Amino acid sequence: MKIICIGRNYAKHIEELQNEKPENPVIFLKPDSAILAKNQPFFIPPFSNDIHYEVEILVKINKVGKYIDEKFAHTYYDEIGLGIDFTARDIQDKCKEKGLPWEKAKAFDGSAVIGEFLQKDTLGDLNNLTFTLSKNSKIVQDGNTNVMLWKIDELISYVSQFFTLKKGDVIFTGTPEGVGRVNENDILIGKIKEKEIFSIKVK
Repeated sequence: MKIICIGRNYAKHIEELQNEKPENPVIFLKPDSAILAKNQPFFIPPFSNDIHYEVEILVKINKVGKYIDEKFAHTYYDEIGLGIDFTARDIQDKCKEKGLPWEKAKAFDGSAVIGEFLQKDTLGDLNNLTFTLSKNSKIVQDGNTNVMLWKIDELISYVSQFFTLKKGDVIFTGTPEGVGRVNENDILIGKIKEKEIFSIKVK
């Protein structure tokens, strides 16, 4: 399986990082080695002094698709999840300054938290889905898919122009504002509509 990530999909997050609003979705990939093993802590890697959390709604693809029409995109997934795109912000900033790829900052081992998946038909309107990330019992990110620049079905259609989507692939749909640094012993809890989807300890 592959992990396809969308950057800059929430306007206020673009503003907080002082990035340009893109004309099209920003796409990058994480390898399967980036997945943080279930029930394992996240270890801050030795090569970064500024690891940030970024909570994101996830979509799990359920069948093979290429050049998917947006009106049919809803048939390519049954499950919605929540995860964290851990980012080495110091390394990313250096890469961006030099116009280099971001993979060192985004795709390192353990950088992809994939929480529990829920059946999408239990969640109501997927374009009005609330989700949160708490750090040490304080909500630090409070998102709603209704302010995504590109909605889930639009993303699936767009991504499938470039990559064949396969069963088991996961799309990270972008993070809202409120990203920040993690520190040793932090506890990160992600929820969709008040339902806990993951709990991670930082070491």
